[in-house]
Amino acid sequence: MSVLDGLNPIVKQKALELLAACTTHGIEIQIIQGFRSIVEQNKLYEQGRSTTGNIVTNAKGGESYHNYGLAFDFVPLIHGVANWKDARNFFVVGEIAEKIGLVWGGRWKLRDLDHCQYTFGLTIADLKAGKMPNIQK
Repeated sequence: MSVLDGLNPIVKQKALELLAACTTHGIEIQIIQGFRSIVEQNKLYEQGRSTTGNIVTNAKGGESYHNYGLAFDFVPLIHGVANWKDARNFFVVGEIAEKIGLVWGGRWKLRDLDHCQYTFGLTIADLKAGKMPNIQK
């Protein structure tokens, strides 16, 4: 099973485009998370609040684009090893992601450097109300 399984087909294609574009620029990345269930999201939300660890998200279950298959997380690799410490690589990948039409979390007030999403113009409220992306976009 691939980490890209569960993503909307267009979002999956965008993730593959990002992998290829980064390779073209001499950057290796790994997609580390795609679709996330409500249960998984709630566990992440509780981290640093009611369970041990650092706070890693402000989104409860149902409030993340991951929960709808419209988001994925990545990490740059250096010699095949995840490199979380060098933010410059996240910025380069983020700029590449934006060029292929993804929204990159590194531009947000509360930065999420490893996050990309493709929302089809839908808000979380739209998704919670049952609206689905038009996959023709």
